[in-house]
Amino acid sequence: MTTTARDQLLSADGVTVRFGGLTALDDVGLRVAPGSVVGLIGPNGAGKTTLFNVLSGVLRPTSGTISWKGGPPPGRSPHHLARAGISRTFQGLNLFPMMTVLENVVAGADRTARGGPVSLVTGLGRHHRDERELRARAEATLRRFGIAEFAARLPGTLPYGIQKQVALARACVADPELLLLDEPASGLSGQQIDDLARQIRGFSEHMAVVLVEHHMDLVMRVCDHIVVLNFGRVISTGTPEEVQADPAVTEAYLGTPAEDTATVPRGGGSAVSDPSHSDGGTR
Repeated sequence: MTTTARDQLLSADGVTVRFGGLTALDDVGLRVAPGSVVGLIGPNGAGKTTLFNVLSGVLRPTSGTISWKGGPPPGRSPHHLARAGISRTFQGLNLFPMMTVLENVVAGADRTARGGPVSLVTGLGRHHRDERELRARAEATLRRFGIAEFAARLPGTLPYGIQKQVALARACVADPELLLLDEPASGLSGQQIDDLARQIRGFSEHMAVVLVEHHMDLVMRVCDHIVVLNFGRVISTGTPEEVQADPAVTEAYLGTPAEDTATVPRGGGSAVSDPSHSDGGTR
C-alpha cells in the first residue's frame, strides 16, 4: 500500500538550511510513520544535528516544509511541542541539577495536567489535584524504567547510565506520540547499549521514534527505516539492509570506493562510527 503525507506523524519536504554562505541541509526529505523507528546517520558534518533541530522546532529552515499529522508544525517552543505530543532528549541530558530525580520526571509530565499551566503557576483551580496526579504518573514511570530507588536523589550524584535513564523517563512520562532521541547511546557501556536497544524497540509499540546516533550497530538493530546524510544531502534511504548494501554509504563513512571496504555492520561487533564526535554543529 502506498503511504501518503497524511499517513505520517512527521514529514519534512525540501528542507534547506543555510548559515550565511554554508548550506547545512540541501533539499532534505523524511517521513516518520506511527510506531516506526527512523534513524538519522552520516559522517561528521553531514547535517544530522541540524536536521534534528529542525524536526524538534529549535531551528527554522531557510526553505522547505515540516508537517505534523499532515498539518502545520505545532510551534517552536518546547511547550508547544510537548502539548502536541512530541518529546525529545538531549546529548547533554539537560537534567535540572538541583531537583530530585522524581522532580525532574514530574517536570516532563506537565502537558498532562488538566488544569493547564496557569493553574500550576498560581496554585488555583485543579493545582493540587494535578500535582498529585503528575507525581503519581512520574513515580509509575520511574518504576517502569527500573530507577524508582533513585527518586529522592539529585541527578549529579548518580552514575551516568542512570542519569540517561532519568532523561529517558522524563521524555516518556507524558506518553508522547513522537520521541526524538539525540545520541542516546553516547557514554554507555556495551551491556547498557544492548538494554537501550530493547527499550527503543519497546517504545515503538506506543510511539514513533527518530534516532540520531553514532553507534551503527544500535541503529541497524532498532531502526525500521534509515536516512543517511552526507554534506547536507540525503545519499541513501531505506531499510537497514538496503542502507548497509548501498555503496554510497560505505564510501561516505570510509572515504574509499565501496568495493575496497567492508560494509557497515548489522548488529554485533565493532561499529563503524564517525572519526570524531565533535562536528562543529552541523552533524
